[in-house]
Amino acid sequence: MLLHKLNLNHLSREVRRDLASPYELHSTLCRAFSTAEKKCQAGTFLWRLETSKNKNSHPILLVQSTVLPDWSRIELKDWFEEIPDKPLNLTSLLSLENIQKNQRFRFRLRANPSICRKGKRQGLFNLVDQEKWIASKGILHGFKLSELPSFAMEDRHDLDLMISEDQMLRGLQRSGHEIKIYSVLFDGILTVTDKDKFLSVIKSGIGHGKMMGLGLLSLAPIR
Repeated sequence: MLLHKLNLNHLSREVRRDLASPYELHSTLCRAFSTAEKKCQAGTFLWRLETSKNKNSHPILLVQSTVLPDWSRIELKDWFEEIPDKPLNLTSLLSLENIQKNQRFRFRLRANPSICRKGKRQGLFNLVDQEKWIASKGILHGFKLSELPSFAMEDRHDLDLMISEDQMLRGLQRSGHEIKIYSVLFDGILTVTDKDKFLSVIKSGIGHGKMMGLGLLSLAPIR
């Protein structure tokens, strides 16, 4: 498992175009993972744009993959601020092969908390619903979230979780169809409950909207 950190040139017209449309950004990244003769397969990579309060800072893009990309295929001269460094080996860095039940990690996840009603996917805008959503994903994917005791009610525990940067992502497909998907940023601490399920979700990501830069579960070990 490889993690690539890309510094983009915010002065580039193509970069500004891609930042304005996650769908276009995904399409640009696909060039590095496929050729003109071969379509970019779903699940080849996950990505997330790291936001910064400094508008003049260079955009940072995190890309996770199991195969090495060829960044030269992007063929946009000024797209990168600098030549990408060699990727980090997450398998080694996080000791993925040796992950154990009850092991704890700090995590970051930009995702689409949502529910399907009458055949349509709807975003969850309420904080409590968002917490329930990520907690349910943990049950499904082999982890649980840390809790903090509430002093207001002895029998109540709040999740040790920060939810921020809610935004509606928009993209325009080649057909002209507009894509809209709601997203928030989750930061917190998790504990592994099922090793196999957890390793699987690290590779596959969480939730919908992966083409729009959602689903990448970033981890940092807690010593």
